[in-house]
Amino acid sequence: MSAQAAPLVEVEGLRKYFPIREGLVMPRVVGQVRAVEDVSFTIRRGQVLALVGESGSGKSTTGRALLRLIEPNAGRIRFDGVDLLSLKPKELRAFRRRMQIIFQDPYASLNPHLRVADMLDEALVIHALEPSAAARRARIDELLSSVGLRPEYGRRFPHEFSGGQRQRLAIARALTVRPDFIVADEPVSALDVSIQAQIINLLQELQQRFGIALLFIAHDLAVVRHVATDVAVMYLGRIVEMGPADAVFDAPVHPYTQALISAIPVPDPDAVRTRIILGGEIPSPAAPPSGCVFRTRCRHANAACAATVPPLVERTPGHWSACLRADELAAAR
Repeated sequence: MSAQAAPLVEVEGLRKYFPIREGLVMPRVVGQVRAVEDVSFTIRRGQVLALVGESGSGKSTTGRALLRLIEPNAGRIRFDGVDLLSLKPKELRAFRRRMQIIFQDPYASLNPHLRVADMLDEALVIHALEPSAAARRARIDELLSSVGLRPEYGRRFPHEFSGGQRQRLAIARALTVRPDFIVADEPVSALDVSIQAQIINLLQELQQRFGIALLFIAHDLAVVRHVATDVAVMYLGRIVEMGPADAVFDAPVHPYTQALISAIPVPDPDAVRTRIILGGEIPSPAAPPSGCVFRTRCRHANAACAATVPPLVERTPGHWSACLRADELAAAR
């Protein structure tokens, strides 16, 4: 990725395993789910990095571990130069204001017992961001207007809103504390298709207006191309390709990325695109394949792919992929 600006978020060698327990009276650990395995990336101020892949690839786990909503097993996470994993809970709280998350389900992520204004006011009070009740009220009205809702809606409860309106409230809540970085965890996948474009456009507008760094987690690549400046493709807990969005979409290197992009609907009925069909199912992260994790579904896999874990290699400036046969396949095209 570009080195034009110092990274705001630096993730290196991130790992998150979940124990598999067996037994009721005295449960014992019999295995591990390798949800995230050796993930590294950086995000600059104002950058939108999209993390894409099939369900179960480790995208959401990566986002939550990055914010320490769940604790990683290994790796390093630096935010604005500070090692987040070395911070004690009280020290981490100071950084919570600068890092926010928008969850996938707006029906479950809002407190049903609080009016909207009270929900937003709570964050302002906790972080002491406004000096008076009047200033907080003005800030809440401004937030609601910025996400396309009327200020008087602050008197309502979450159940009085539609799904799209609730996600607008979730965005307003994330913006309340003026964060530098937001994790958007599939923010439109639970919404009707007719509403998705509105929320995506709103999120993109606010991200650009406030210069927020955004980790956009999604599986819909058509949405990702509209939003992201950079893309990281995950498969079974590992990043297999990463680079500027135009490079990844126009010249994908990894066979998995090529298959995902081939499935994007084309609006032109006369356009010709060869669909790459992946065979089999994504393996269990509790028993990932040896070597390249994608090899069991890759039509180009050979014996070497089963023996060696492919490293991320920079194929062109800023464009990385993890495929042992990438150069050979590129030469054959």
